[in-house]
Amino acid sequence: MPEPLRVLIHNAETQSLARDLHSRFPDVEVGECNTYEALPLALETFRPDVVYTVRFDGSPGYPRDALMSSPGLRWIANGGAGTDHLGKWDTSRVTVTNAAGVAADMMAEYVIGGFLHFMLDVPGLQIDQKEQIWRDRFVRPMKGKTLLVVGLGHTGRAIAERAKAFGMTVLGTRAHPVEMEHADEVFAAEDLHMVLPRADFISISTPLTQQTKSSFGVAEFDAMKSGVIFADVSRGGVVDQSALFEALTSGKVAAAVLDVFEVEPLPADSPFWTMGNVLMSPHCSSVFEGWEQASFNLFLNNLERWIDGHDLINVVDPDRGY
Repeated sequence: MPEPLRVLIHNAETQSLARDLHSRFPDVEVGECNTYEALPLALETFRPDVVYTVRFDGSPGYPRDALMSSPGLRWIANGGAGTDHLGKWDTSRVTVTNAAGVAADMMAEYVIGGFLHFMLDVPGLQIDQKEQIWRDRFVRPMKGKTLLVVGLGHTGRAIAERAKAFGMTVLGTRAHPVEMEHADEVFAAEDLHMVLPRADFISISTPLTQQTKSSFGVAEFDAMKSGVIFADVSRGGVVDQSALFEALTSGKVAAAVLDVFEVEPLPADSPFWTMGNVLMSPHCSSVFEGWEQASFNLFLNNLERWIDGHDLINVVDPDRGY
């Protein structure tokens, strides 16, 4: 009689997830681990075939080496979209999937909300309210403006869909340009400089890979028209923060909506903390009520495919990083 499939759940909270897994797959043997430090021993003693893992305590100290060297481990299901914390892996030995798409709608709302924040001058309205000042004001529409979405993956496409609902023209870039719904024009990634001058708004939603690391820097900001509103929901390291700071200071970028940074948590001496034309958040644009359950449900559906012998969805190519 074959041994039961062993699945290890690695997350800060595992009990409810373990119950869900056992309820749907009663024949699967379930293990639980809720710290980074305990994972190496859990892998050694439980010997899982599959690990569902979430980067729940940041990237520093994540037990990547223990995962990649675990004998018998055939599939790592990453509970988030980004896999840069996993480095490279041997695809002949282990398959890695991610939860790309789970948070796309929420991240798109975050980006559009950030754009509206500045178009309606919410900071100025708040100051006037606090000081009890009643003055004539103009609000600015997004209709008729042009948005450039750098990275038309799950999140980029969700941003494009919402932008079209506001009556915007949507341009986009992706590694392999093809006609896409909600995008008026799609360009190859290497054509970025050609399209940057056309944008009133720019949203970055690319993964962090060797190709995208520091790919948005001085030359890219120089190519923009003056006064653009910029949003970054990609990964810290895609955008050169020094170049962004200079662009914000000079007015080349009128305002920025930033959810990711090169160093997280953001150091106390970072100038972004005190910039009035920056709306920043602690890498939370993908964190919404129910996101962990949605990610785990995607994993459970993928596990059913695995058990039934079907191809997994959201398989990550370590060379591309997505």
